[in-house]
Amino acid sequence: MGEIDDALQRAAANTATRPIPKTAQARMRFLVKVEKGSTAAVAARLGTTQRTVERYVKGTLRRPRKDLAARLEREVRREWQPRVRRRAKKHAASRGGIVIETRARFGYTAAPGSTDDSRMRRITQHLPPAYAARLFDAQVAGATEEQLRRIAAEGLQEIYFKDRGRRAEGLEVEFTDIDYIELDF
Repeated sequence: MGEIDDALQRAAANTATRPIPKTAQARMRFLVKVEKGSTAAVAARLGTTQRTVERYVKGTLRRPRKDLAARLEREVRREWQPRVRRRAKKHAASRGGIVIETRARFGYTAAPGSTDDSRMRRITQHLPPAYAARLFDAQVAGATEEQLRRIAAEGLQEIYFKDRGRRAEGLEVEFTDIDYIELDF
């Protein structure tokens, strides 16, 4: 996974309307329910033994090691409230759009006489639903980080730098050296 893919995952997780289960037992039960009762599948997801999963479900074990606790929380967040996530993504892709906040290096290919030196910029910009839909579709299709970055760069190029075609005709933007990126929809 890359930075943009992770940011899309975090943004989807932030759409949850209820908090995830708090105890290890409740989290394990939730994952077992997601896996249709298969403790072996949960064990494989978490990188532990089936017996360990069964002990957490039963309540014999209560406090997981830090690494197991982190994997458990990550897997629960990934599966938590899938219908709410789908609804939020559908809204972003059809009406709401997506907000991108990033600090990254932006370089340009522009008309002669203008500067094309890349530099670090901090940008917060709302992208229209078309770019949100393209990002979601590419993510589902298994796009590489570079492909997701190109879609985000194109959106920032058209909306932020070219102001929807009102200026900077012929400008091409490169989106590299991401310091951080956050998405919200």
